[in-house]
Amino acid sequence: MEYNQLIKELTDFRNSRGWNQYHTLPALARAVGIESGELNELFLWDMENDQKFSEKQKHDMELELADILTYCYYMCDKLGVQPNDIVQEKLDINKNRHWKFDE
Repeated sequence: MEYNQLIKELTDFRNSRGWNQYHTLPALARAVGIESGELNELFLWDMENDQKFSEKQKHDMELELADILTYCYYMCDKLGVQPNDIVQEKLDINKNRHWKFDE
């Protein structure tokens, strides 16, 4: 789905429920953190091997990622930026850094 169509559907959904007043940048940032915690909770007590996850577990991960991305999209909308643009900007910054992990 195209980003502009998706953000319109998300904001229409939010606005139809009267949630915009609660979607401040600090509140959205907290929501991202909370949803990230829920994603991490899915890994509680699991080993690090991602080959052992069931289809249900993977689907649960997808749904938590969707929650995280939704709040990130709302933040992008509030900031007037597009997600792909800011990710590309950060990637470009990181490409120009000289990371060395073997030191």
